[in-house]
Amino acid sequence: MVRIALFQGPPGVPASTRAALRSLDTAARRAAAGGARLLVTSELYLTGYATDHAAEPANGPGAHAVARIAAEHGLAIAYGYPEAGPGGTTYNAVQLIGPHGAALANYRKTHLFGDFEQKTFAAGADPVVQADVDGLCVGLLICYDVEFPEAVRAHALAGTELLLVPTALMRPYEIVANSVVPTRAWESQLYVAYANRCGREGDYDFAGLSCLAAPDGTVRARAGLGEDLIIADVEPELLAASRAENTYLADRRPELYR
Repeated sequence: MVRIALFQGPPGVPASTRAALRSLDTAARRAAAGGARLLVTSELYLTGYATDHAAEPANGPGAHAVARIAAEHGLAIAYGYPEAGPGGTTYNAVQLIGPHGAALANYRKTHLFGDFEQKTFAAGADPVVQADVDGLCVGLLICYDVEFPEAVRAHALAGTELLLVPTALMRPYEIVANSVVPTRAWESQLYVAYANRCGREGDYDFAGLSCLAAPDGTVRARAGLGEDLIIADVEPELLAASRAENTYLADRRPELYR
């Protein structure tokens, strides 16, 4: 069993990356006190979503600050941030830092949502990025990615057991948090940790409703509309039992799907 926490907050635009890191430190302390081994934050957590993104490389100052927080509280942290890539490109990225402060994985969003993202970011090219956290195979996607069943199924086929999805889901698309995410967990037989933003940011009104969806179709924890920290358990035994009962993965006929 691996206990995880999802941090939905703080609401609105962070006053600065420093303020976002202070909130992260508080959330990490609370998560660790609750027994969590992994903390997941929202999409573009360090800067806010629709802001003048101060992009930095994957090993930049934000990463070093998150690594210190992870090591201090002894838990892994997945956080969203704008990544400075080669040639002046910027990626919408999520990085996973281990409980000892070492970088474990970095993923660049592959499906960009709307004109704003398509003008601001370059699309990533690696659909499946994974790491090990306490013996659990953890995969990374970002927000809109999870709305494509192909992206989630690719993770399931590659062995992902827990899919982390930092998110900036806006109103009126609550159907994604309420229905699509649990369906993805069910149809691809894995856990999905969906960590959303909350509050208003310019023209955007974020929906909250972060959740941990299980492979049996249940939601093990659900946040409200405002700032929240939810904690729930990922149980490999339940995953194995669910995959034995629901044989979608074994019964696929990919030769028919070309």
